[in-house]
Amino acid sequence: MSENTDQTFQDLGLSENLLKAIDDLGYKHPTPIQATTIPITLMTRDIVGIAQTGTGKTGAFTLPMIEMLAGGRVRARMPRSLVLTPTRELAMQVSENFEQYGKYCNLSHAVLVGGISMEPQIQKLDRGVDVLIATPGRLLDLFNRGNIMLADIKILVIDEADRMLDMGFIPDLEKIINLLSPMRQTLLFSATMSPPIRKLAQKFLSNPKEISVAAPSSPTKTVDHFIIALSENDKKSALSHILFEEEITNAFIFCNRKRDIDGLKDTLERQGIAGVAALHGDMDQHTRTKVLDGFKNGDTNILVCSDVAGRGLDVQDVSHVFNYNVPQHAEDYVHRIGRTGRAGKSGRAFTFATPADGKYLQNIEKLIGDAIPKHTIEGFDVVNIKYIESKDGNKKPPAKNKSAKNNKNQSQSKAPQKVAKLDNSKNNNNSSTTSTKGFGDDVPDFFRIK
Repeated sequence: MSENTDQTFQDLGLSENLLKAIDDLGYKHPTPIQATTIPITLMTRDIVGIAQTGTGKTGAFTLPMIEMLAGGRVRARMPRSLVLTPTRELAMQVSENFEQYGKYCNLSHAVLVGGISMEPQIQKLDRGVDVLIATPGRLLDLFNRGNIMLADIKILVIDEADRMLDMGFIPDLEKIINLLSPMRQTLLFSATMSPPIRKLAQKFLSNPKEISVAAPSSPTKTVDHFIIALSENDKKSALSHILFEEEITNAFIFCNRKRDIDGLKDTLERQGIAGVAALHGDMDQHTRTKVLDGFKNGDTNILVCSDVAGRGLDVQDVSHVFNYNVPQHAEDYVHRIGRTGRAGKSGRAFTFATPADGKYLQNIEKLIGDAIPKHTIEGFDVVNIKYIESKDGNKKPPAKNKSAKNNKNQSQSKAPQKVAKLDNSKNNNNSSTTSTKGFGDDVPDFFRIK
């Protein structure tokens, strides 16, 4: 998350209470998306923000929302603002941002997500909240039950709009927007701007200001990412090998199918990899939150997961990302490897590809406009991955400013150093990130009536 060192948060027109909270967090300079978005949001303009993951996007809308909502009056079941997110984990993260930035402001917020009891959420709504953070399904459930009214929404934020599209939430999203007053401010954020998302923005936003702080659908420059071409049978052994070879602080390992996650976790543990946990959508919310707590706090340092963890989750100092499967949607490649190389720090990402993955690799390289460097592992055979031949006769997208020879030299020049057995004690010094509160018997504070 690169900063604009020529500008400070004091330059953005924020109140003393917000500036004090920002200073408590140790932030001195806004990121480009924050520096550009916050002043325009304070002018009550609609915004379409195109920003890569890890650029400080959540702060770009939470900070001005707190500023604009300060001093208002809440009414029962009538929230004053709404943030829509595609996943429960992202809703929790947005909630944490409101808690951190709004600690000196007298604002209340509630989180409405599925997978847990509605009753604590209903009780919080009955008290009245300034900010409502919700996933579309649970929000519509409570609206249809008469537990919430949306006519007083002054600010709507649609976060990770492209992920909403991928997960099939656009019909629910349109239903929700049609329930809101047209006299509102709408902020839409997305890492990619596909035609359906642009159409959504044109339909529901009023003369929006489009802000783009980085080239859409491109990996961040702080991530060195590589393809490892091998057979399907070699993938588990190769993954274990490279986990021992690389200096791992903590890492995400992404699988395409939920049913593969638990099996891969068990395999890694049998092969002597310490500190491994699994995360996928079939887990109940209490278990998912507990797993994320452990990963954020350093109790575990390898998280085998599905794309439920691929968007929006801000875990500090992730050193590596592994794509055990090549993502079938090219945009997911950018989001997955964006879990590392955040906040201006460097990271490494490896993708295991088999001969059957040619069309997916071709789509990824076409999206990012570059060929992905190849990486080889001693003792493992390199397989040939065929690209689909295009109409102009080209079998793969041309690389930008790089030749195959340069890519090979790059991967060799960054050869991993041999280290001892991976141990989760390495991560004890990296546990300063904010922990998500657990569910189960201990209901999170933001669900409690205060």
